[in-house]
Amino acid sequence: MIYLFLFIAIAAEVVGTSAMAKSDGYTRLVPSLVSFLSYGLAFYLLSLVTRVVPVGIVYAVWSGAGIVLVAAAGWLFFGQKLDAAATVGMGLIVAGVLVINLLSKSVSH
Repeated sequence: MIYLFLFIAIAAEVVGTSAMAKSDGYTRLVPSLVSFLSYGLAFYLLSLVTRVVPVGIVYAVWSGAGIVLVAAAGWLFFGQKLDAAATVGMGLIVAGVLVINLLSKSVSH
């Protein structure tokens, strides 16, 4: 259940960041509200996850997944381009998150 909370927190952060990009510096009401509410949900769920999983692990997974998913959302929905170096770098981030989750003894499975 705790990893479902982490997954939802990551998704909320991606929605919040994407809405922030559309908020025009928080001058557009709807994207601004979506951004604030999404980040509120993300941080609340993260607070629950850190009760069980070490905060360093939670943050590494949350931020790593968020980086890759926000970049993917930028590419899919905003027409942003990713060059080879960005793609390789994000692949390394994914590899790092996988190593943490699959091999680290810091993560309770």
